[in-house]
Amino acid sequence: MMTQSDSPKAQDLPPAWTFPGFREGAWTILPLMPGLFAFGLAFGTVAARKGFSLLDALAMSGTVYAGVAQLVALETWPDKLTMPVIGGIVLVTALISSRFLLIGASLRPWLGSQPASKIYPALFFLVEPNWLMSMRYRANGGSDPAYLLGGGVVIYVVWIVSTAAGYALGTSIGDPHTFGIDMVMPAFFTAMLISMWRGARASSGMVIGGAVAIAVDFIFGGMWYLIVGALAGSVAGGFIDDPE
Repeated sequence: MMTQSDSPKAQDLPPAWTFPGFREGAWTILPLMPGLFAFGLAFGTVAARKGFSLLDALAMSGTVYAGVAQLVALETWPDKLTMPVIGGIVLVTALISSRFLLIGASLRPWLGSQPASKIYPALFFLVEPNWLMSMRYRANGGSDPAYLLGGGVVIYVVWIVSTAAGYALGTSIGDPHTFGIDMVMPAFFTAMLISMWRGARASSGMVIGGAVAIAVDFIFGGMWYLIVGALAGSVAGGFIDDPE
């Protein structure tokens, strides 16, 4: 008969997936949705102006599901697709989305004990907003993986709906850059990074990465700033120990 001393400790058990956790994740992500909706409007509008059908735009948002990469791909979309052009678009999308390698790795200590049948479907909904909110939730003592899923499902639905709404607007709003919609996501990421600031030493990786990205964009342009900035920040962060 198992005694109390023989029973596994609560912290040793895999965290449970609960509906309250899902609901909390969905609820806490809601204040960020107006900004995301505006970003989805921009994508839908650009897709319409590029000659995509509504089904094409929804299919890209529903399967690629990577806002920044989708807009970059559309901005470089040619009038005629060839295999080299398709290869270039795929490569750019892969490079921009490679950040999810690090984002996913950061969740390993929390979700590594979860069964693949649960975690991999949930990771489909992993994007920066629910990742950042989940990291804050985890830092505050939360452990329910359904929190990540709840926020991700809300983001996914808003992204699809805003894509359709933006497509319906089409060219009637003109250039979305005129309204500053392209600044929605940078502003969001800046605000979230400020909340994750842990002091000059511990956060120097993201400062160095951002500075290098700005410099490379100013000097060379193109998409190189994404790659070089990410590498610089990762290398800098790798050489800096977390304070005890």
